[in-house]
Amino acid sequence: MAERVGKESVRREDGYLYYLGKDGYVWRTPMKTNPRGRKQKMGSEKVDRREGYLYFIDKAGYVARAKMNRRGRR
Repeated sequence: MAERVGKESVRREDGYLYYLGKDGYVWRTPMKTNPRGRKQKMGSEKVDRREGYLYFIDKAGYVARAKMNRRGRR
């Protein structure tokens, strides 16, 4: 089960892919169907990453994380 990490919600628009970058901020990138869009940093909240977790943007627009299942590997 996933847990919310961020306190700031991101409003999504059609034609963009949202992800948590290596710098800890939420970014958006245009999809192939959106040729006019540009890569842009969204929000001002920085999330500290921890090893062993998968970070993503949930349906409500918050940053969430889930424990990765490594099947015995580290």
